[in-house]
Amino acid sequence: MKSKYPFDRFDLKILRELQHDGGVSNQDLAEKVGLTAAPCSRRVKALEEAGVIKDRVVRIDERAVDLNLIAILHISMDKHIPERFETFETTISSFPEVMECYLITGHDADYQLKVAVPDMDRYHDILLGKITRIQGVTGVKSAFIMRKIVDTTALPLNYLGRQ
Repeated sequence: MKSKYPFDRFDLKILRELQHDGGVSNQDLAEKVGLTAAPCSRRVKALEEAGVIKDRVVRIDERAVDLNLIAILHISMDKHIPERFETFETTISSFPEVMECYLITGHDADYQLKVAVPDMDRYHDILLGKITRIQGVTGVKSAFIMRKIVDTTALPLNYLGRQ
């Protein structure tokens, strides 16, 4: 599928730089991509308005804020009907411990979650006190992250063209 946005080499440079450091000033960004400040700012604004740039966030080290247990959960549902999925998705979206939630296929589960909690006691609380109580949840399989090998939010932009 071809992108609807007409990316040029400056757009790609801007996106690469912002993925590396979303808090970079416009002046520094302009210098890094070879533009002056005004055209750089206009391009960033256009990328934002087109929905290419969704947001800019600060990533926090989980351990620095005592979230020492990261779990991947596979959730199975009893019925594959829109109402069950809507109930699950609405409820799970309200839990601050849930960092990611995906409706998946090709697995024995319907959803995959990424959950961050301080310790096993808190994991037990969210699992038994919240997740398994959602209507339609019939099974949960948990795996715990021991070490991060690749941890990035950067998308591979090389598919949009080479520089």
